[in-house]
Amino acid sequence: MSKREDIMNATLDLIDEEGLQSVTFAKILKSAKVGSGTVFNYFHNKEELVNEVYRDVRMHMGQCLLLGYNSELSLYERFKCLQLNRLKFAIAFPKEFRFIDSYSYSPYISTELRMMDDPSSSREVVMSLIIEGQKQGMIKEMDAQLCHSVIHGIITAIVKGYYVQKYPLSEQQVQQTLESSWKAIQV
Repeated sequence: MSKREDIMNATLDLIDEEGLQSVTFAKILKSAKVGSGTVFNYFHNKEELVNEVYRDVRMHMGQCLLLGYNSELSLYERFKCLQLNRLKFAIAFPKEFRFIDSYSYSPYISTELRMMDDPSSSREVVMSLIIEGQKQGMIKEMDAQLCHSVIHGIITAIVKGYYVQKYPLSEQQVQQTLESSWKAIQV
């Protein structure tokens, strides 16, 4: 792992453990086991560092969302694939998922970055699936971004319960979650 990656991983770990406001460069330096000169070789300030962590995490989630995605499947099957991948990402990478959930609307994250399209184009895939479903009369007529927030919110709520061991996520519960998120936007 490179020093840059060490710094970014230490930052994500500290934000997950302590919250963004409590994370200082001193804590990052200690956790990443690097000197201040090393950090400043890569990042001018804490805001730039946090935004870069956010960018990387969003790109990673975008790649994971499209795993096994097949545009030839039915709209419903494609929807289930995307939602299942969102759920799997949240379970496999809880620090990253919590970071995205906690800071996507934070003023600390730049507006451009918040609205970025990741290179995997997962956002475009999700939005076009919603619009396609609306044109076919299968998905409710509402703002596509709002619709996306509804389905993302369902997964987020379920995952947060899972994180605090409120319930396990058995295969049956996963399927029920996918079905519920579909019904939330289905006509």
